[in-house]
Amino acid sequence: MAKRTTYSANFKLKVALSALKEDKTLSELSQEFKIHSAQIVKWKAHLTKEGSLLFEDGRKKKTDPEVDIEALYAQIGKLQTQLEFLKKNRD
Repeated sequence: MAKRTTYSANFKLKVALSALKEDKTLSELSQEFKIHSAQIVKWKAHLTKEGSLLFEDGRKKKTDPEVDIEALYAQIGKLQTQLEFLKKNRD
């Protein structure tokens, strides 16, 4: 049984970008990089689909619109009351 080859992210990017240029056929790229043409197609599709994530700004705050702020404040109040009760009964 043949050992599975693992490729680096840089190599995958290089192959996918070469495929996006479309100046060579898949068979030429396959021979050049010594990988199967189906793998090149997968990496190219992945790059076109997920490539926009490379340029997203990670500093933006991601807010969940389903979070109920009032319920969270109610839970904080309840926990503070329980904490005070336990502190009194500890002594």
